[in-house]
Amino acid sequence: MKSSTHGKNISKPEITNISEHGFWIFIESTEYFLPFERFPWFKQASVGQITNVQLMHKAHLYWPDLDVDLSLAIIQSPEKYKLVSK
Repeated sequence: MKSSTHGKNISKPEITNISEHGFWIFIESTEYFLPFERFPWFKQASVGQITNVQLMHKAHLYWPDLDVDLSLAIIQSPEKYKLVSK
């Protein structure tokens, strides 16, 4: 007997905490911290702008209110990418 195919993964990213230093995002059973020092686009953003996030293609996050998109690779290893805006 063969198991049926699993449905689509409907879990979406969740912002679990925001502090003066950055915010935590829970994605696919892993929580990541995004410090404002490395991700400056979020420093002046409102809570509503930060929490309005979409997971695209399982490895890409998009914040439509801020027009910011980041891959999971950038979030997992920000030191490998130049992210500082002017």
